[in-house]
Amino acid sequence: MDKYFCNPCGYTYDPVKGDPEHGIAPGTAFEDIPDDWVCPICGVAKSMFQKVIA
Repeated sequence: MDKYFCNPCGYTYDPVKGDPEHGIAPGTAFEDIPDDWVCPICGVAKSMFQKVIA
């Protein structure tokens, strides 16, 4: 599963960790997160994230 980063603030969503504080269980792929989820740091939309290219 790929990691995604928030363009405005640099937060990285790691699917291994998920975002349990905001209802996203560990092991949840970014593609499976609901479209209304927002960055837990700056609050921007999921659409503002980009895939981390290794």
